[in-house]
Amino acid sequence: MLVDAGLYGSASRIRREAEARFGSFNPPQAIVLTHGHFDHVGALKDLLEIWGDVPVYAHALEMPYLTGKSHYPPPDPAIGGGAMGYLSFLFPIGSINLGDRVQVIPHDGFIPELPDFRVIHTPGHAPGHISLFRERDKVLIAGDAFATTNQSSVYAVMTQKKELHGPPTYFTCDWKAAKKSVKQLAKLRPSAVGTGHGVSIRGRALRDELQQLADAFEEQSVPPNGQYVKRAAKTGENGIVNIPTPVSYHVARLLTVGLLVGIGWYVWARNRGK
Repeated sequence: MLVDAGLYGSASRIRREAEARFGSFNPPQAIVLTHGHFDHVGALKDLLEIWGDVPVYAHALEMPYLTGKSHYPPPDPAIGGGAMGYLSFLFPIGSINLGDRVQVIPHDGFIPELPDFRVIHTPGHAPGHISLFRERDKVLIAGDAFATTNQSSVYAVMTQKKELHGPPTYFTCDWKAAKKSVKQLAKLRPSAVGTGHGVSIRGRALRDELQQLADAFEEQSVPPNGQYVKRAAKTGENGIVNIPTPVSYHVARLLTVGLLVGIGWYVWARNRGK
């Protein structure tokens, strides 16, 4: 199976990695989306063109963002904590439209092509976010329910410095749900974990570190400020129902436009004066 589809432009790399492990002309039995943010579905359409009729699964609450019905709640650049957060207004929030290529994960939490993995609804970072757990060896694929690096820090992102951390702050739209999700995953006592951001981790220390993250989630992971910290986004099966006014998002975009216009005017004025 393939879990998530990375950034736009990464289809060739994903295909090469898959062929190196499983051979050419051997597409996955299924593609499972932990959620539909741009950095998890960017190469999906290209991969479907390459692999053909591979079933794609996602949670029902992610469907509005995967079928063109709704955009995601905007990120919150004022949330602070690092450069990635401040620059988050640049990240796409629009949906993609997979039409009938994507189907809802069965209610029993088991995907027919992947009977060994149990789907666990872990909302907070996204409304329909899911994680995958295999009981026999306690392998956990956590998506962005939590990360193994501080995704708000450009340095940590570039160096992949290992550090169990909550979900990427700038896109998390419900912090109470995010906390509950991490606590739920910690109870599984995983032996190995792969996340959407950061390196994979295994071993006894993982269980203790994940439990510590769950116990101190508010102190370690929830930012002191932010629109979704004060009030969570309300979403449903059709997408956004009600969200806090995304002031910081609009202000950041306006300032950027103003800066670009100012630079353009300055360059034009200098060239005209020559």
